[in-house]
Amino acid sequence: MTILDELAEYAKKRVADEKEKISFDEIKKMALSMPKGDLAFEKALKKDDLAFICECKKASPSKGIIAKEFPYLAIAKEYEDAGADCISVLTEPSRFLGKDEYLQEIAKNVSIPCLRKDFTVDEYMIYRAKLLGASAVLLICSILDKSRIKEYIDICDMLGLSALVEVHDETEIETALQAGARIIGVNNRNLKDFSVDTGNSSKLRQLVPNNVVFVSESGVKTADDVQQLRDIGADAVLVGETLMRAENKKDMLMKLKWIV
Repeated sequence: MTILDELAEYAKKRVADEKEKISFDEIKKMALSMPKGDLAFEKALKKDDLAFICECKKASPSKGIIAKEFPYLAIAKEYEDAGADCISVLTEPSRFLGKDEYLQEIAKNVSIPCLRKDFTVDEYMIYRAKLLGASAVLLICSILDKSRIKEYIDICDMLGLSALVEVHDETEIETALQAGARIIGVNNRNLKDFSVDTGNSSKLRQLVPNNVVFVSESGVKTADDVQQLRDIGADAVLVGETLMRAENKKDMLMKLKWIV
């Protein structure tokens, strides 16, 4: 079993435990009673220049602890001040040491849209994301089939949330498009062995229609990396560990944007 499979299985267990506390019917009712979202996440990614999704995460399976001290709210505000377009917040607890509370507090205290970055395996998690203040959720093709992705996108549409559909290869892009994805994120990290190949975005870019938002995820470390993504026509980039490890996140983000 790969780490991705383990994370998906653990997510199912987490959902089962959460349903013991708040039933599916109850959480769905609570989410539907909230004002419908306005797809703020995907709107933020549709701009003339490359959009930046900046990630808040304490740890990862490949790197271990990234931020021993994790002032997540200060980090999120620093991203916002530096001109980030969106913030990705890890809520997976076992390997990423995330918490729902991180997302809830960040979404309350910044004005830019937040993505709940987790391993969505049940519609319960989408309704939960709405309650936490997320503007978008992550759907990973490697752990969801086409019919499930379509179903989850429909739920997101009903709630006014965006769905970032993550792919790794040509087959998954086809699956995402057939499921109706409006935002496709190409993960340059292989979640089975954690190797990183930023060329994966370049290879797959031509397979994604221009009316679908194209996001490159993982492995972006330098302004040269960012420029290469501009050159292939990417709409957005998700930057994680590079910013998390930077002492001055605003300066680092400015450098990545070629603003020096």
